[in-house]
Amino acid sequence: MRRPPVILEGKDMEIEEMQPPAPERTLPHKWLPNDAKPLYSEPGGAGMYLFKSAEEKVRNHALSRVEEGLEVMGFLLGEVFTHDGHEYTVVRDVATTGLESTSVSVRFDPDGFEALFASLECARFRYVLVGWYHSHPGHGCFLSSTDIATQKGMFARPYHTALVVDPVRREMDAFCLVDGEVRRRKFLVYWDEYQNPYYGESVRSRKMRA
Repeated sequence: MRRPPVILEGKDMEIEEMQPPAPERTLPHKWLPNDAKPLYSEPGGAGMYLFKSAEEKVRNHALSRVEEGLEVMGFLLGEVFTHDGHEYTVVRDVATTGLESTSVSVRFDPDGFEALFASLECARFRYVLVGWYHSHPGHGCFLSSTDIATQKGMFARPYHTALVVDPVRREMDAFCLVDGEVRRRKFLVYWDEYQNPYYGESVRSRKMRA
């Protein structure tokens, strides 16, 4: 019998002190909406760091249904840290399953939860659900009244993030709750020392062991 995936409850986890990803390996997302850019000129770190491979999964998932005009959704999996009194999350992977979706709504297919748990089992680390992502094809990045209800009901902790993608307008933005009100969250894409960022710039090549 397979063991269930390890999911840590946010209220029980111990938040470690750790430096965020190195600035030379982080960049604002290339789909950042223009009206979100002033937030990124402010000093200080980000509230969320989205690992390159997780970003690609989110973006490609949204793009896979763009011709049909259908929304997609999934969970953000990662860890929560603190540094100099600032709390932030690192999103290391995402998980999703079959969906029941239209151009303006989306939910998990009730018959798809077994597949969802199977994908959670593939995560190679102990993780928490640090948020969720969904798409608004052609409608821009914002939280609808239904999205806000979902955020307040399931993702109301300070570190929880709602990542919204518009694959038609090529936009991606992040939101959170502050004292019950929706606020934008500064997020950055990051990559490992030996990876190339999706912007096409290279980092030093990795030496292979003999």
